[in-house]
Amino acid sequence: MHSSLTAIWLTVKLATLVTVLLLFIGTPIAWWLSRTRSWLKGPVGAVVTLPLVLPPTVIGFYLLLLMGPHGPVGQAMESVGLSRLPFSFAGLVVASVFYSLPFVVQPIQNAFEAMGSRPLEVAASLRASPWDRFFTVALPLARPGMLTAAILGFAHTVGEFGVVLMIGGNIPGKTQVLSVKIFDYVETMQYEQAHWLAGGMVCFSFLVLLLLYSGRKKSAWV
Repeated sequence: MHSSLTAIWLTVKLATLVTVLLLFIGTPIAWWLSRTRSWLKGPVGAVVTLPLVLPPTVIGFYLLLLMGPHGPVGQAMESVGLSRLPFSFAGLVVASVFYSLPFVVQPIQNAFEAMGSRPLEVAASLRASPWDRFFTVALPLARPGMLTAAILGFAHTVGEFGVVLMIGGNIPGKTQVLSVKIFDYVETMQYEQAHWLAGGMVCFSFLVLLLLYSGRKKSAWV
């Protein structure tokens, strides 16, 4: 029981931290993708969307190579005296940010595109600076999309398995998140414990989807 609670707490901590980081990272990316006409929009959009089509184990494998002792990130961190990212909580955070990025960027990008250019043009005519237009016009209008992005980013991070197993392994109290704990229970044929955790994740996923659809229905009425 104690190990299950530890896995749940570690999962909540990971998902919360990743969601906050994704909102800071994903919002400017989504803004740029929604406004730019550069030829780089296609390649950048494709890179952001890659986690939607690639198997998690493929992403985890290449991130492991990138952050491992022979990878450029691993060697750079070792050269400045920092610990390596694989098989650590920090490694889980980095991997989760990359893997959940499209679930945050796309809803925010859609919200920015849906508001059109008229509100920004009106603000510009009132001599609002680009920063003012972004923070006082664009962000408030995109709030529903950002809320959807936060919920999806959090829920997707909670449900990760392949990437976190490849990067973090199965270290109790350190990298053993909820999905890995369920796998551990099944491997050791502790089906009752696996059932309780898996059932909890089913209920959590249902509530997340119910919240999303209820929010969309209210937005449609408004």
